[in-house]
Amino acid sequence: MPDGTSRFKDKDGNPIYHFMGCSTMSEYTVLAEISCAKIDPDAPLNKMCLFGCGVSTGLGAVWNTCKCEVNSSVAVFGLGAVGLAVIQGAKMAGASRIIAVDINPGKFDIAKQLGATDCVNPKDIDKPIQQHIAGTMTKWGVDYTFDCTGNTDIMRSALECAHRGWGVSCVIGVAASGHEVSTRPFQLVTGRTWKGTAFGGFKSRRDIPILVKRCMEGEFSVDHYITHTFQGVTTTNDAIDALHLGSCLRAVVEY
Repeated sequence: MPDGTSRFKDKDGNPIYHFMGCSTMSEYTVLAEISCAKIDPDAPLNKMCLFGCGVSTGLGAVWNTCKCEVNSSVAVFGLGAVGLAVIQGAKMAGASRIIAVDINPGKFDIAKQLGATDCVNPKDIDKPIQQHIAGTMTKWGVDYTFDCTGNTDIMRSALECAHRGWGVSCVIGVAASGHEVSTRPFQLVTGRTWKGTAFGGFKSRRDIPILVKRCMEGEFSVDHYITHTFQGVTTTNDAIDALHLGSCLRAVVEY
């Protein structure tokens, strides 16, 4: 909890700590008041729970952190739920070209449905992906790039796909502990900006109710992210296993 204490204990009386201050995967939990947002009571929780992190983070990275403009060009690295949310947000922002990058071509159909204009599998090209996008495909790069993988090598590739002079690259993916990211200073002194985002720049108590309202009013949908549904707390491990499948975007456990 924010005060450093825990409300949970195991059967031997040892504290169980709250993940990210909230914790999930239980029928009941205890939250700090600051962690709660009041949303429309008619909103289906099995869908609105997606705004707790990934989908909102992808949308907000486009709308808040980078403020993508109409007719801008975008490249998205990693087509999990976060990357697809970036594509969805970029399409809603009016981006004219959206390049989707992933080594799993099974993600390309949904990426195109959400607004991707080009899909690239790095395994199918014979040069570094940044040379392909910032050379063969666009000559100088795209206006905005987003890393949604957590892979530090791809973070560098995404930066180097950003357009000289004004390109912005946003790191969304969380790298493994201890990993470091690097690039040549030339990539920055030629005018690129390297940014990061936390929760897409949204303030949860203020903005989550607004996202829920926009979704409820039909401005955009989140249904396509839920590829697997499980019933009951005992299926939690099954949901985690599903997340390792290339076909799973989000697994929802209903209690």
